[in-house]
This record gives sequence, structure tokens and C-alpha cells, in this order.
Amino acid sequence: MKQIYLDHAATTPAHPDVVSAMQPYFSEKFGNASSVHSMGREARAAIEKARDSVAGLLGAKSEEIVFTSGGTESNNAALFGVAYANQKKGNHIITTKIEHHAIIEPCQFLEKQGFTVTYLPVDKDGLVNPDDVAKAMTDNTILVSIMQANNEVGTIQPIEEIAEKLRAVRCEGRTIYLHTDAVQTVGAIPVNVDELGVDLLSLSAHKFYGPKGVGAIYIRKGTKLVPFMRGGAQERHRRASTENVPAIVGLGKAAELAKAELNERQKHLLGLREKLSQGILEKIPEVKLNGHPTIRLPKNVNVSVKYIEGESMLLNLDMEGIAASTGSACSSGSLEPSHVLIAMGLSPEVAHGSIRFTLGRLNTEADVEKVLEVFPKIVEKLRAMSPLYKKSA
Repeated sequence: MKQIYLDHAATTPAHPDVVSAMQPYFSEKFGNASSVHSMGREARAAIEKARDSVAGLLGAKSEEIVFTSGGTESNNAALFGVAYANQKKGNHIITTKIEHHAIIEPCQFLEKQGFTVTYLPVDKDGLVNPDDVAKAMTDNTILVSIMQANNEVGTIQPIEEIAEKLRAVRCEGRTIYLHTDAVQTVGAIPVNVDELGVDLLSLSAHKFYGPKGVGAIYIRKGTKLVPFMRGGAQERHRRASTENVPAIVGLGKAAELAKAELNERQKHLLGLREKLSQGILEKIPEVKLNGHPTIRLPKNVNVSVKYIEGESMLLNLDMEGIAASTGSACSSGSLEPSHVLIAMGLSPEVAHGSIRFTLGRLNTEADVEKVLEVFPKIVEKLRAMSPLYKKSA
């Protein structure tokens, strides 16, 4: 049975060129980048080349890129770093109800440390209103953290407009930093830090065909924050720990490829996304597309199928060789309905019937056609066993 992988929001397969670029740094060029001998200098040069590649993808300066272990660490570093460095100026943070748990849980921890956090609502499409951000700002606000695109439903947020609201405050002499979790967008859509107007940005290599266990945080020059990890002088004293040279090289290569192939990837995924979403809506009755209909990631199709459970659909798809998801991979062990869909106004019953298909560069029209052949039959079978469906009928 051919396996069809449609869970690229959870992780992506490493690009063959990424694997090739990493290979020498495991056993041939294995020097510690902090060593002064030639092998150490060789490793250092590889890291700086990767830093240039990541900066080039984001339209940033190389010295503004700090390598981390991934998106979760980058998010934590942004939140804790800004909060603790600026707490004498204020203790208020603004975020949203639909953030990844790598933002929500650090915010909840900071609340226990005496900070206050405002969790903004979203509309039925998962969009934040920039005016709500402006209304939430107080004299104590030091940080706004809003994801660029949601990992579950794919809705892309108006980060540029939110940045404009913060610029107005800066004209009054107050500094409020803007962070965005761009883990789902970097390598998927154009991301330029100056055009977005952000001070900090998080990314993760394995979301765009790089290796797992490595990411980066963009920190605009002049941003005041304390290091999240201490114990060494690596990354210009901003992130202690011996550098993971092979992984950083892989991230750099993935960034290089993403920049070169971005337009081609977007066009490919948009075509597949439209074919899949329209096909599901046409072939299966009482299905709701979650997220904004057009302002969304090119790879994301999230639907709620009434009267049945998402997990049942997922297991049946898996038996047909199709890998999908019921939401965020980071909360797949939870029995609670998606906090994102609940914030968008879905009932717990409908939210429980959600499933997420996320496409990748290697997916084909044949893959989509297979899903459209198999998925309606699965839904029909499960609904036939559902007392809720029988009752509604």
C-alpha cells in the first residue's frame, strides 16, 4: 500500500540536499565551533554560512539570528527574555487565545511570576482584530506575541497591521516589542522581518524540510532581552550550549532551498489545497472548512465533519495508508477539544470532529484524488454507526 503523508504541519521529511549537506559534519568535519584550531574554525565557518542563509530567507542581518533547538525554545526565549529584561518598565503581555502551547504555557507560567497576560479573542475565521491589540495596550505593556499563521487551521494573521499599532505607541516614547511565532510560515510563504515590522521571530527547521532539533530566533538589533540559556559564550552570549553543527548546517541548507523554491512550492500547494478542500466540501455533506477561506497557508485544509469523532476518521485513514492529524501534534494526547476551534466559536462536539490535512512539496494530484476517493466512504461508514447522526436524520 502506498503511504500518503498529509501531516506536513507536524513535520516534514528532510530534503535530500539537506541530508547531504549535514553528512560531513557528523564524522569528518566534527570539530567544536568554539575551538580555535582548524577543525573548530571549519565548524565555525559552516555555522556562519548557515546564519547568512537563514538571515537571507528572512530579510534580516546575520548578527540578528540566534540558533536554538527549535520553535519551542525560540518562543520561550522570546517571552522570558523580553519579560525579565523589561519588567521594571512593565509587566503586561498581550497574546491570543489560539497560540501554540509553546506560547500559552510560558504565558501562564509568567502569570504565576507576577506578570499579567491578555489573551485576545479571534473571529469565526481565526483572525485577530488589530484594533483589539491597540485597545488591550496599557502603560505596563512590554510585549505583544501573536503567531503569523495558526498551526491548526492555517489562518494568516495581520501582523503588519498589528505592527502599525505598536509603531504609533513608540512615537509616544514607549517601547512595546512585537514577537511572532512564524514556525508554520517560514519556508511556506514569503516572510520578511522588516515588512512584518517584528522585533522577534521564531522558526523551526523541521517544518520546512530541515532536520528536527534545530531552529532559530530573529532578534532585531537593539531589542532588550536576557538570555534564556546560560553557561557559555556561544551565539554571542545569547544562547549557551555547544552548537549542533550538523543540524545548523541542515537548517541553513533548508533556508537556502526554501528561498530558491518558494514560488514554485506555493503554486504547487495552492493547486492541491483547492482541489482537496473543494472535493471534500462537494463529496461530503455537513462539513465545515475551518479557518479563513482565502487568507490561509497554501498547505492547510482543516475541516469539521459533523456527528463523528476526528480520531475515528484519523485511524480509518491510517488503515488506508493516509497520514493526517486531528490538530496540533503537540497536543495529540489530549482528550480536550482544540482550544483553537473553541476560540473560533465551534461547539465542543463539532470541534471533536475536526481533521487536518497539510500538504507538502512531494504530494501529487493522485494523492489528493486518493483521499477524495477514500475519505467520503470513511465518513459514510462512521456516520452509519453514529447515534448522533441517526438522531439528526
